[in-house]
Amino acid sequence: MLLNVFLCLIGFFLLYYGAEWLVKGSSSLARSLGVTPVVIGLTVVAFGTSAPEFVVSLVSSIQGKSMIAIGNVVGSNICNIALVLGMAALFQPITCHSSVVRRDIPIMLAVSAYLLVLSLNNTLGRIEGATLFGGIILYTLFNYAAARREARAGASEDEVLAELGVEEVAVVASRGRQVVFILVGILGVVFGAQLVVDSAVVIMKVLGVSEKFIGLTIVAFGTSLPELATSVVAAVRKEMDISIGNLVGSNVFNIMSVLGAASLVRPIPIPGGLVESGLIIDYGVMMLTSALPWFLMRKTCTVTRGGGAILLACYLGYLGYLITMA
Repeated sequence: MLLNVFLCLIGFFLLYYGAEWLVKGSSSLARSLGVTPVVIGLTVVAFGTSAPEFVVSLVSSIQGKSMIAIGNVVGSNICNIALVLGMAALFQPITCHSSVVRRDIPIMLAVSAYLLVLSLNNTLGRIEGATLFGGIILYTLFNYAAARREARAGASEDEVLAELGVEEVAVVASRGRQVVFILVGILGVVFGAQLVVDSAVVIMKVLGVSEKFIGLTIVAFGTSLPELATSVVAAVRKEMDISIGNLVGSNVFNIMSVLGAASLVRPIPIPGGLVESGLIIDYGVMMLTSALPWFLMRKTCTVTRGGGAILLACYLGYLGYLITMA
């Protein structure tokens, strides 16, 4: 048991640094080939930062651990908003661009509702996966069109990236180092995901809990841990590095690209059905935590300490529910 916990932690470590190196190497290579920072941010960085969730769900789907694949995405989305944003706002009120409230949060809610509709037949098949993955392509093109409009309106590149909630990534100068970063990053993410899934399955059997519980808690928390650590440290230092737009965008990518690609590779069944498995409640919590920031920010575009406490209370309450049911 302790060995598998240790292996799971090593897996999360490899996932975090693997994704970081993959994003850094890929974005640097794209920049050296003449691709604009906005395009890099909307593609390489956006997809790369969801790499941990992406590979974990893909490996889980291939191994037939469907509830880990779905639970990882649903749990990560709940973590990103209720835990990460809640903890950060508790230390320091977080302000976002008005476009996050006007555009990005409604899109996140619509995508979450669409996932619920797709799951009503108790499976995510290849057709459903194709619509999800097609949706992320449209979402990227939509963001690119918005970026071009901002640029034509006279906004600087940094302002455009900030509004889209895109993180800036350090540049690796040498072409050789760029390739090394990419290869090491891919290996780290792949082996890390394998370690996480395999050790999580053993922990699940030892504790006698379900795949869904493991996916929604241990795996989801682990893949969201980098965002939590970075955001809380930034908030404590009052650096305001946390981007609500980035968290919202990550949730959209998690649903559309992660579950879309995973179900394209292999259909993801929902054992016991959406209602009987209790997954409909988890979907409901995901949609509630997605909607809460809109209510908290609709007037001031700021999540206050009180708002952070509400989000964190939601997460702790949900965690208590999962433990009780397990």
